[in-house]
Amino acid sequence: MIATLVAVLGATVGIAGVGHLYLRRWRRAVAWFVIVVGATVALLAVFVLPGMSGTDPTSVAALEPASLPSIVVWPVFTLLLLSTLDANRLATAAPAAAGDKPACPSCGKELDRELGFCPWCTAELEWVEPGADADE
Repeated sequence: MIATLVAVLGATVGIAGVGHLYLRRWRRAVAWFVIVVGATVALLAVFVLPGMSGTDPTSVAALEPASLPSIVVWPVFTLLLLSTLDANRLATAAPAAAGDKPACPSCGKELDRELGFCPWCTAELEWVEPGADADE
């Protein structure tokens, strides 16, 4: 059980919430992590532990991840997939209107007017002064 939990925890750390961390969505990353780990522990406690003959640490640690029932594996993989899709949706979503602050035409992130490039995607920028017409 301990080895299985460590394996599932390792897979979860590698997938659930990491995309959200990269996007700097801290709360969402923690939420996905807690949901996946909590669901995994609950499924293991309900479907795996009652069927084991002994619950001493040696018998629990001897459990092979490949021997987990599909009723445990598929919900966990579904949650991991949903976490990945949610991070992808956040990454590809159009940026919200930032008001006065300029946004990069390539990636949509907020820009600093003192730089001639986007610090997020390194796209070169040409600044046009407000009020200047292109027709003049």
